[in-house]
Amino acid sequence: MVSLIKNGVYVSDGRLIEKPQEGFPAPDEGREKTIAYRIMRAHDVSEEPKKMKLKFDALISHDITYVGIIQTARASGLEKFPLPYVMTNCHNSLCAVGGTINEDDHVFGLSAAKKYGGIYVPANQAVIHQYAREELAFCGGMILGSDSHTRYGSYGCMGVGEGGGELVKQLLENTYDLDAPEVVLVWLEGEPRRGVGPHDVAIALCGAVFKNGFVKNKVLEFAGPGVAKLETDYRIGIDVMTTETSCLTSVWTTDEKVRAYYENVGRPEAYRELKIEGTAYYDGAVKIDLSKVECMIAMPFHPSNAYTIKELQANPEAILKAAEEECREILGGKVELKLRDKIIDGKIVADQGSIVGCSGGTYDNLAEAAAILDGASIGNGYFDLSVYPASAPISLAVTRDGTAMRLMSSGAVMKPAFCGPCFGAGDTPAHNAFSIRHATRNFPNREGSKPGQGQIAAVALMDARSIAATARNGGVITAATEIEYEAPKSEYVYDRTVYEKRVYNGFGKAEPDYELKLGPNIADWPKMYELGENMLMKLAAVIFDEVTTTDELIPSGETSSYRSNPLKLSEFALSRRVPEYVKRSKAVQAADIERRAGSMPEEVIEALSKISGKPHELAKNTDFVSCVFAKKPGDGSAREQAASCQKVLGGGANICYEYATKRYRSNCINWGILPFTIDRDTKFDYEPGDYVYVPGIRAAITWGREKIPAKVISKNGVHDITLYVKGLSNEEKSILKEGCLINYYASLRKGK
Repeated sequence: MVSLIKNGVYVSDGRLIEKPQEGFPAPDEGREKTIAYRIMRAHDVSEEPKKMKLKFDALISHDITYVGIIQTARASGLEKFPLPYVMTNCHNSLCAVGGTINEDDHVFGLSAAKKYGGIYVPANQAVIHQYAREELAFCGGMILGSDSHTRYGSYGCMGVGEGGGELVKQLLENTYDLDAPEVVLVWLEGEPRRGVGPHDVAIALCGAVFKNGFVKNKVLEFAGPGVAKLETDYRIGIDVMTTETSCLTSVWTTDEKVRAYYENVGRPEAYRELKIEGTAYYDGAVKIDLSKVECMIAMPFHPSNAYTIKELQANPEAILKAAEEECREILGGKVELKLRDKIIDGKIVADQGSIVGCSGGTYDNLAEAAAILDGASIGNGYFDLSVYPASAPISLAVTRDGTAMRLMSSGAVMKPAFCGPCFGAGDTPAHNAFSIRHATRNFPNREGSKPGQGQIAAVALMDARSIAATARNGGVITAATEIEYEAPKSEYVYDRTVYEKRVYNGFGKAEPDYELKLGPNIADWPKMYELGENMLMKLAAVIFDEVTTTDELIPSGETSSYRSNPLKLSEFALSRRVPEYVKRSKAVQAADIERRAGSMPEEVIEALSKISGKPHELAKNTDFVSCVFAKKPGDGSAREQAASCQKVLGGGANICYEYATKRYRSNCINWGILPFTIDRDTKFDYEPGDYVYVPGIRAAITWGREKIPAKVISKNGVHDITLYVKGLSNEEKSILKEGCLINYYASLRKGK
């Protein structure tokens, strides 16, 4: 089904060649022949081939992120949007939490589009990525989005999901800087069987490459004879899930089907053929035989927990028990998940189904689900099914051709375009319920439960086809390949008129005198200080999980209502993983404020006295900050609040073995959080309340010293430790020294 080639490979004349042949180019030269490098080089303004500086064609954000981005850009000197910037309203669309503040964000967004010349998509018109696919992507283009699932590669457009700070840089006409990445080939062969959908392929891919880090921070390039066998909706359904592999971005070869797609959405000029030219080199390969892919299920609590549905059906007790144990480990036994209760007469029964968002809500997924459910009933038991078309044009299409009628006739509920169920703000199931979703993620709490309050549910990812088959069987987990149905012959007929009537397109028409509409919850960033000469870090959270997600660093769901208020949002930081973190960090922050005022806190003096005979003098030039240790933090969402909340609470650094994603590390840097790492063989057996003293940290950052000696001060004495800050660009060094991106741009305006 999926196999990995860990050595470099070539593609020449449309053939995958696993061993180099005489006359083949060297890797650096051959990599330039890939589609990915040809696109990136066209956007690269750097003079160093190994250090890229990219300028994007367009930006896109949703209503959890655009307020903070614009507020940061305003504070940094923004006058107008220099490139198309789309603001969609698909995450904060429910206004049930927090009174008026969600809609206040939307009003702010429209006023910002008018003032700075942006594009504003009202609530329920489209999920962020479907709008980009229909109206923004083009072959050979690059789009930067403040959402991790910014992926448009199957349309020939490279999408990169990053934290808001990187969009701020583009708005201020700066660059996206990265080391020239490796490229991994995804070679598709064969043709999927009826009932096997894009999520099945995506889950199989995630299962093969995530845990071993095979494609981490690399570019995936899809090619091979199997591409031609896939419709464009099928391709994007795979492509959008490449985020869950931890790759940087993705791109596919394009063909007449992609041409037809752009013609259908009324933008034929957006198409051009993209193919591998000459002999191209790839740093590894993933081979997928589409004909052998089975109907899959990703068990809680990660898309890489991949099983075939047949495996789950054959061994439900062991697989469900493993999920229960993983829940106990992740949540520290604070609440018990009971999944084995879902085994009834030897069959696994789900409580809820959802087909939603940028991965599930495409036209083809809905049409296939409707064909499977045509004439059937989901029953009147506990199981229910919600269907969310990904855009208003898709809603129009499925209404006109009877797809929606067939779904509703079975008992499914049709809902408007909304991303909520993907991150825990919609369709929250009952306590201990088992939800199956064609959505992007199934991390803990992504379904909306609150373990801290004794509430827990679980999400498994499945393709829309198998969800429909399961619904047809009243909630009994069923692979779509087990169902006899006739695949639909209908095609998506795109109608832009709803966008023309509702979307505000102000690009190039900025109105500088237009007044921003600031609701009572929209707050400016608090004062942030530049990096001091030395740093004393107090451990406020120590996490030994193998991976720590951004959902654990700052929970999704109801917290989204407060994403426009840095102080209120920070109260949720690590609340579902280390509830004591906020109180601990605030205490450190208060002590540092006291130190800056000239009254030296007793705990700072006591800690420094263990390494210096003049602690009072040393304290004057030593920042006192909170710090988080985690083995591998930052998997998942691109949202910058995972880092900014730490900063708002007085955080100054993270320590880890490695960062799960580039985007989280970038978020840390942009908010002045020093991204320390330690060697894998370093034993970190310290506890919250212990200190780490880093002498000469400002000088080390200034001069690019990547290996930094430090001392741990614990109840067991003082111990040496080596910290690393590797691969900082000159701009990143300046951002860290200034204390955050806002301060950095302020210093540029002052000519500092």
